[in-house]
Amino acid sequence: MPAEGGAILLVEERESALGRGAPSVYAEIAGTASTHDAHHITDAAPDPRQYARAMREAIARAGLRPDDIGVVFADGAGTPERDALEVVALTEVFGSRAVPVTVPKTMTGRLCSGGAALDLAWAALALADQVIPPTVNAGAEVGGLDLVREARTVSGLSAALVIARGSGGFNSAAVLTAV
Repeated sequence: MPAEGGAILLVEERESALGRGAPSVYAEIAGTASTHDAHHITDAAPDPRQYARAMREAIARAGLRPDDIGVVFADGAGTPERDALEVVALTEVFGSRAVPVTVPKTMTGRLCSGGAALDLAWAALALADQVIPPTVNAGAEVGGLDLVREARTVSGLSAALVIARGSGGFNSAAVLTAV
């Protein structure tokens, strides 16, 4: 469902934030990556290898392994076809490991270009507060994923992967780590 809204993030060097006496530092952007599948101007590619590649690259650039990721903030396009492709990409990256996956935009609607900043804010807050936000009103179980359907309090959550797919074949991933 389309929505209105978004988030604004203040991103700065950690030393700068601490030096100016920032009241809160929620997380660090540890690695990012983007790929493009050049499939179609509006349709997602039927082969999600480039999407999985963006995830793997962001994790590697963060100096981590897939096993280090404690939660995935998924794109959750909300169509059976695109969501199935996302499951395939996640399975390619994480194998049979049931990493917790959440799509908190199910609570707000799809914010289009405003959604990525909000997903990053949710991930930063999840790391800071050790609470994974839920995916609400989701349909049937999703192929082997640990879909977080109620807010989940965790301990030791140290890394989150935020992923997104855009129209025209753009794929992006960012790894946030706890500070």
